[in-house]
Amino acid sequence: MNSSTRKILVRRRSENVDLSIVVPIYNEEECITVLYERVTSALANTALVYELLLVDDGSSDRSFLLLKDIALQDQRVKVIRFRRNFGQTAAMAAGFDAASGRVVVPMDGDLQNDPTDIPKLLAKIDEGFDVVSGWRKDRQDRFINRKLPSMIANGLISRFTGVHLHDYGCTLKAYRREVLDGINLYGEMHRFVPALASQVGAKVTELPVKHHPRLFGTSKYGISRTVRVVLDLMTVKFLLSYSTKPIQLFGKWGIYTLFAGFLSGLATLYMKLFEHMSMNRNPVWILTIFLFFMGIQFIVLGLLGELNARTYYEAQGKPIYVVREKLNLA
Repeated sequence: MNSSTRKILVRRRSENVDLSIVVPIYNEEECITVLYERVTSALANTALVYELLLVDDGSSDRSFLLLKDIALQDQRVKVIRFRRNFGQTAAMAAGFDAASGRVVVPMDGDLQNDPTDIPKLLAKIDEGFDVVSGWRKDRQDRFINRKLPSMIANGLISRFTGVHLHDYGCTLKAYRREVLDGINLYGEMHRFVPALASQVGAKVTELPVKHHPRLFGTSKYGISRTVRVVLDLMTVKFLLSYSTKPIQLFGKWGIYTLFAGFLSGLATLYMKLFEHMSMNRNPVWILTIFLFFMGIQFIVLGLLGELNARTYYEAQGKPIYVVREKLNLA
């Protein structure tokens, strides 16, 4: 059973849920109670049937105990607990897999996202959009290690994917559930979901949302995360542009390489015929062959690694996380 089929089977348990809110939690014990109160308050005056999916990503503080207490008091709260820390993308994937709402809204657990923006996102969904991405227009973070790397990353992602958004890194988004059914997440891929959804024809827009300063603790993510995002961007660019026609990419560079090798061979032949230089001692010939084979090997090995990873997880229906226990979930 592949992961897309698994998601559909899980969600068929409850088709009357309007909204699933997915929140990754990692050592956020100070925020959990306030987060729950803010979400319930923001949705109290709506007619929405909703569930709050809280994914404990291997917290080492009292986060799970607090989540458990809330789940025992409110059946709308569903808790998933990982055996160890698998990362934000894995936590998102677990929440998406378990979500049964017609619309899925992920958000951060550090209280910087504002749940009062959720009805605005849903209103955009009702206008006919499939993905509504939050835009932290007035972002309350430090410039050097948070805002500047984010601006660079957003520019690169928009440029390479062709889906122009101001803030790919904003967790607060709204997705029609069917958009997520065919998307599998790896690495830091959760931020690229709007681009991946656009590939299959989803209508994507963005909406300015509120952003609050962090009240408790420190961010779990720093500037080093940008490197991982750039590497995942390369993968996304390949998947968006060449996953069904890789020969267009590798064939083109293969022709360029062969042409360069042809010119190098002519130069080597000229040296042998007119300058009487031995081919097997010609550094130009040796360097050309070395660079040709090494470049092809590095590219092919990297792409084979990506394909093997997807085969490993998807062919077996193997998730990228391991759940220890669930509360209020079958």
